[in-house]
Amino acid sequence: MSLENLAIAKTDDLPIVHEGGVHSGKVRSVYWLTAEDSARIIEERGYNVSLGTELAVMVISDRISAYEIIWSGEDNLLGVPGKGASLNATALHWFEKFEKEGLAGNHILESPHPLVWIVQKAKPVMVEGIARQYITGSMWRGYERGERDICGISLPEGLSNGAKLDDLMITPSTKGILKGIPRVPEKDDVNVSRQQILDNYEAFAFKSAEDVAKYEKLLSEGFKIISSQSASANQLLVDTKFEFGYVPNASGDGFSMIYIDEVGTLDSSRYWDRQAYSDGDIVENSKEMFRKFLCDSVPEADVLLNKERMEEREHFGDTFKVPVEAMMATSDLYKSTAQELTGQPVPEIIHARQEILDALSGYGIVE
Repeated sequence: MSLENLAIAKTDDLPIVHEGGVHSGKVRSVYWLTAEDSARIIEERGYNVSLGTELAVMVISDRISAYEIIWSGEDNLLGVPGKGASLNATALHWFEKFEKEGLAGNHILESPHPLVWIVQKAKPVMVEGIARQYITGSMWRGYERGERDICGISLPEGLSNGAKLDDLMITPSTKGILKGIPRVPEKDDVNVSRQQILDNYEAFAFKSAEDVAKYEKLLSEGFKIISSQSASANQLLVDTKFEFGYVPNASGDGFSMIYIDEVGTLDSSRYWDRQAYSDGDIVENSKEMFRKFLCDSVPEADVLLNKERMEEREHFGDTFKVPVEAMMATSDLYKSTAQELTGQPVPEIIHARQEILDALSGYGIVE
């Protein structure tokens, strides 16, 4: 039996009028619109952005990535049903909370379909900010190896896996490959210290040294909002990733730092069951559950955890098909957690491609 229509995996071939190539990331495809279409849609939709702002249609898929590999399932199930809609709904929920609380805006101007965002172009800050309240994952693995410094922050002796940290830790890493920065390897996703960012803020695409403190404030306050409100859904926010960028002010008199990418989703955050943790157990309610399944499926978990074994990892990713049961369990987790966090059921999508095109038909950009 073929299950290929349960999830949408390919999103870079839609008949959307665009300029240049379609940028397709791990889970999203981005169609940059022409200057003429951008200007027309801004006027027609009344977006509060500066003149000349570039717009894009961002389409999310149901693909699932882990350990730099995009995984496919048995029986042509190439994604996790409902995952894309779950991510979009969760991110929109938190973006709206942040704006309501006066933190900052974001890149989303409209969401005409559960799998689609209309976004404004932002100049990204080349730092991914990770906020951590508990020691686990890669941080714990480093600690076990004897590492007591992460991103220039000293860790105390005697920590155990899953322990709550005394203070919220901000552990930045590079976004993309940055060149010419002292003591920063020219690799993607390299840990850096706050002092390194301050000393080279222009290379990290900050407009001022003061904006480094601003991004930290937006990161820590965003974490607090998600942590506080997810607790009422019996979810414990363990750690999460934030990304930022700059957009021109609508008045044209400067630039504003905004949130970009996504926030507070099961792809970018780690949640634990709050009650289970208080009882002394760790129950994963995030993509970590899927990662654990993969580690248990490969002959050596080190193949997935060790970046020096990428060739072996890619071979495993090409040959291993995730059992349908594991894909559907992941689907149930994403949808149920999104509903708990947002208070709303995840929209059911039957014919993804046609629904997306129907939703965009009023924008004059469907061929």
